[in-house]
Order: sequence, then C-alpha cells, then structure tokens
Amino acid sequence: MTFAGFLLLGGRAADYFGRRNVYLTGIVVFTLASIGAGLAQTGAEMVTIRAIQGVGGAILSPATLTIIVTTFHGPRLPKAIGTWSAVAGAGGAAGALLGGILTGLASWRWIFFINVPFGLVAGGAAFLYLREMRNKDADSKLDITGAVLVTGGLASVIYAVVNTTTHAWASSFTLSWLLAGLALIVLFLFWERRIASHPLVPFRIFKSRALTVANGVMVLVGGVFFAMWYFLTYYFQLVLGYGALRAGFAFVPMAIGIIAGAQISSRVLTKTGVRPLLQVGAALATIGFFWLSLIQPTSSYWGSVFVPGLLTAFAMGVLFAPLATSATSSVERADAGLASGILNTSRQVGGSLALAILATVATDRTTSFFHHPITGRAVGVALTAGYQRAFQISAVITIVALAITFALPRLSGRVVVP
Repeated sequence: MTFAGFLLLGGRAADYFGRRNVYLTGIVVFTLASIGAGLAQTGAEMVTIRAIQGVGGAILSPATLTIIVTTFHGPRLPKAIGTWSAVAGAGGAAGALLGGILTGLASWRWIFFINVPFGLVAGGAAFLYLREMRNKDADSKLDITGAVLVTGGLASVIYAVVNTTTHAWASSFTLSWLLAGLALIVLFLFWERRIASHPLVPFRIFKSRALTVANGVMVLVGGVFFAMWYFLTYYFQLVLGYGALRAGFAFVPMAIGIIAGAQISSRVLTKTGVRPLLQVGAALATIGFFWLSLIQPTSSYWGSVFVPGLLTAFAMGVLFAPLATSATSSVERADAGLASGILNTSRQVGGSLALAILATVATDRTTSFFHHPITGRAVGVALTAGYQRAFQISAVITIVALAITFALPRLSGRVVVP
C-alpha cells in the first residue's frame, strides 16, 4: 500500500529533483529495506520494514519509465518502451520462479537478500551512465500531505475489503473502515483541487483522453493479472501438491509469454496504432481467464494450466507497451514523471483492490463448501471452486477493459514528448 500510495509522489519527485537523483535514492532505500526485511525477527518488524521498502519502490519505479521517455526519441522509443514493458511484466512471473527456488533451496529470507546485489549493480550502472534531467520547476515543493491522504484512504478501503472474510459487509467494523477510507479520498481530492500549492495530481493532466483511458484500462487489467499469480501459486501448492521450487518453475512459460508479447507489441505498435493492440490484448486475456476458470482439483498443469496461463501472460505483454505509449503520448516533458507515476499507481492500486476483492470472493466461495466434516479431497474441491470464481470474475473485468478501449483516440504508436 505504501508502494501504491506514494507512486505519484515518486513520479513528481523525478520531475522536480532529477530522474537520476531520484532513481538512485529509490535504489538505496529499497536495497537497505530489503536487508532489514531479510533480518526481521517479528511480524511487526516485517510489516514496518516492508512499508519502508514500498516507499523505496515508489520513489524508484516511476523514474524508470520517465528516464526512458525523456531519453529515447523517434523509432527507438517504442522499442525501449517494449523492453521496459517486458521487464516490468515478466517481473511477476520471474519473482514467483526465483521465490520458489530461493525458498526451496535456501530460506525465505533470501527473497529479500537477493535484492541487494541487484540493487548494487543497478545503482552502480545508474551512477556511471545515467544523465541527469530535470525541469525548470525543480525547486517546487512536494505534496507530502496529498500522498499521505491518498495512501491512508486506499489502505483503509482495502483493509475493510480484506477483512470481510471475518466481518460482514454491513458490520460496523467494515463500514467504519470503508467510510474512513472514502472520507480520506474525498479529502485528498479537495486538498488537491483547493488547497495544495503544488498538487500531487494536477487534474489538468486528465484532459488527455489517451492518458485517462490508459489508466482506466490499467487499473482493470493490472489488477486481475496481479491476482492471477496469487491464485495460481496457491492452486499449484495447495491443490496440485507442488513444492515451492516446482511451483516457481511452473511460472517460467508465463514469464516467457510476457516477454514475447511485449516484444511483438512494441515492434508492431507504430504500424497498428495503440487501440487495436489494446483490444487484441484484452480479448486474449478474456479468453485466457475463462479458460483458467475451467481448472479442476484433478487437473494437470500441462492439460489445464499451461496453455491458458501462457495465453494470458502473452496478453499481458501485448498490453503493457501500448498502455505506456497511450499514457505518455500527449503530455509535456515536464509532466513525464507524473504521467508514468499515475500509470504505475493505476497498476498497483488495481492490483491491491483486485486482490482484496477477488480473494474475498474466492474465500467466500470456498467456505460455502465447509458445512460438514470434509476429507482432504474435498478441501481441494472447495479451494478450486474459489479459484474458479476468481478467474471467472477476472474474465468479466477484462471484458470491461476491452469496452473501455473503444473510448481511446486513435494514436499512431509514436510517443510524442514536446
């Protein structure tokens, strides 16, 4: 949640204080927090350090796309965005693979310690090779209040949704957290429009229909793709009986699918335009999720998961490059960090909300089977029923995303940064 809530602040910081400086700061915070998380001894320590790690990620993440958009031009830019999209999308699948390997062969602590060498290499390369860029408003103030308000509001809403597995939707507990979250979000909107001297989100940027539609699609598809890793991980281990290592390797084809989809998408983007690629990607994702919803407790990986999982992952790769292009195609160079921060925020907020909602729905579906003593096989049936429902709803969400793409203006696929 700190990652999602502070992404906008990170994007603005990249515009104000320089892409290189902000990127390096994010690397340092994230790497140090990774060490702390690996050394954590209690749940409270872990939650606190992970929150700090999220802030580091929020500083770092928007700067990556901002650096690409402000560094590459002409025909090189779509290819650069395609590479960025492939890496960003494959990260989820690669993380599942490496997490399984590290947990199975070493210790869960190494899923944090592994970030340290990557952080050192990325930081060293940035220090040596990145050229600093900032805009004329580099001395502007950052809207810390806005970041705290939006983070608190989102966290409160998601906390309420997640806890509906133990508290009814109409309970005072759920309603209190929902109302508190909505109040903070409303206060955030009021603060941004009426009070903030340097608002975190200048709402003028949403006059760009391309950016607005891209973020709407990203909230939906980013959310269901994020949740897909979650449900498949549990399905592999709790139903199919995979260990952490084998479950990690099960995601390898999906990682390859994302990379392939992103590379193909970035290469044809200038020929097809943005909207057709988004529609193809959303349609393929819908097919993939409906196909995944047919899994059974007795299904096999190769017979029921491999093809639809690969198709859905390929669709994810197809979508990311045109979404990034749409979000950054009509903004000024000074707002490049803000635009990329908004897009990343949409993906993370969508992931948080989708996971909270779909996990709640899946849990409710699963618990509806537990009305009498059950055997081990019946547990698999109940769990699978929950995952099926989550994938069914994911397919409906991608249909909605497909419908939204028709509101996108025609874009050639070339990112224009005035």
